[in-house]
Amino acid sequence: MFNVIKKFLQHGVVTVDYPNKPIRTEFITGRPEADTTKCTMCKMCIERCPSNAIKTVGSSKKKSIHINIDECIFCSLCADICPEGAIRMTNDFELAVKDRNGLRAEPAIIEDRNIPSGDYELIGLRLKENINRTFGRSLQIREVDAGSCNGCDNEINALNSPYNDLERFGVHFVASPRHADMLLVTGPASRNMELALIKTYNATPDPKLVVAVGACACSGGIFKDSYATRNGIDCIVPVDVYIPGCPPRPQALIYGILKAIESIK
Repeated sequence: MFNVIKKFLQHGVVTVDYPNKPIRTEFITGRPEADTTKCTMCKMCIERCPSNAIKTVGSSKKKSIHINIDECIFCSLCADICPEGAIRMTNDFELAVKDRNGLRAEPAIIEDRNIPSGDYELIGLRLKENINRTFGRSLQIREVDAGSCNGCDNEINALNSPYNDLERFGVHFVASPRHADMLLVTGPASRNMELALIKTYNATPDPKLVVAVGACACSGGIFKDSYATRNGIDCIVPVDVYIPGCPPRPQALIYGILKAIESIK
């Protein structure tokens, strides 16, 4: 016991203040952003993209590129290969949306946010209030691996570390879907996991929320159009919030959980 107290006094509080306070973002690799005024339509980025997230849009006279964030794995290869510097990687990680179409049109990403940027002081309080009002207790989450590479699962595990400490918001992870209020689903829903995901969803009592975590769960990611997977878990179960990324960082997951709770009136 003495050693525990000694370590606590030596290290102090290590839990991050997010979302009560903004975090440093200069070291964060966020979504890519395309400047169509610089683009010469050489299509090198389209050929380089491993998840085929970059598309051409517009008429034959005036074409431009568009990046589908729900398919993007944030690898930055497009920014590296572009000879004109038309694509750059931003520091924006708060990308969770309720409508998947919001990840396929950049203006919709911004318009969909009902949590004002910079108004972080009230977010934690609002989360606790919404959880208590909706469920009458803490929020219980069941994490479901529907065939992922475990990258997103590792980030979900980090939510319970002393650094992120998701339980400070009254959010807990449970072992059974029958005790859960929310499902955090990772992976593109492989053939072997499709039935398991359906059974887990049916076993979760109402009202329930489903959050698609990562590019694979949102759209299939680099595995989309494969014989062995589905193109996103919304082909199997209804999804309330999509969190893009490969994998999304813990703060992005917290933001997505906030948005899911905000969707309950």
